[in-house]
Amino acid sequence: MGKGLEGKQVVIAGSRKTEEMSLLVEKQGGQALIRPLQGTVFLAEQEVAPAMAELMEKGADWIILTTGIGTEALVGIAEKMGQRDRFISMLAQAKVAARGYKTYSVLKKLDILPAAKDDDGTTQGLIQALQPFDFSGQRVVVQLHGDPAPRLIRFLEEKGAVVSELLPYQHIAPEEATVSQFCKEVLAGEVDAVCFTAAVQVRFLFEYVKQHGLLEEMLKAFETQVLAVAVGKVCAEALREEGVHRLLAPENERMGAMIIELAQHYEAHA
Repeated sequence: MGKGLEGKQVVIAGSRKTEEMSLLVEKQGGQALIRPLQGTVFLAEQEVAPAMAELMEKGADWIILTTGIGTEALVGIAEKMGQRDRFISMLAQAKVAARGYKTYSVLKKLDILPAAKDDDGTTQGLIQALQPFDFSGQRVVVQLHGDPAPRLIRFLEEKGAVVSELLPYQHIAPEEATVSQFCKEVLAGEVDAVCFTAAVQVRFLFEYVKQHGLLEEMLKAFETQVLAVAVGKVCAEALREEGVHRLLAPENERMGAMIIELAQHYEAHA
């Protein structure tokens, strides 16, 4: 195995599987820095219950589901409310849109065929699938998972939809000290690459960067000296939306594949 990361400082921005990823970086000759750019995730049953109750009372014209785990969580929350059948029949009556194959397979188990679905696992793909539909005055409920999907919400509102959001899983922000340290290291040129493992990490980072007036410097760093690496399409899409266009994303959306791809990138450019 080559040592494509020899002498490279690689930031791991995730909070899961950090030991395995660090080991992979070290096996490739690099040094891993763990800088979690996301806090913990929790199942927000109590927070979502009022919105779920309102949804089942008033119904919706469209329900847009963006993750499989979030869709399953909504079914689970409805079940705890004693409303599972009602929730499923409401899904069957509304037009449903799905992003990603995991969401699609959860719907398939429920015998629900989406009226629209993406063809590439991205929000942009979902927006394209929704393009032909008329949303004026339509009540649209969007299930989100950490990533606020600003382009999707903007697209729906521009087409005249009345949008509300459901977040069965909610994210607590990362430690400010960690984000601040990360920014200092990147801007001081002490980091070669940053591995993002979820879109929410990108959102939290750029929220901090914008609040602290560091956006231009950070984008310049990613453009010139620090390579952004995304674990998959949704993560890459979030980076592009925030203005990072020089990035690496493996075909195989796995953390291990991401490290190997990064090592091969450096070997090819050595």
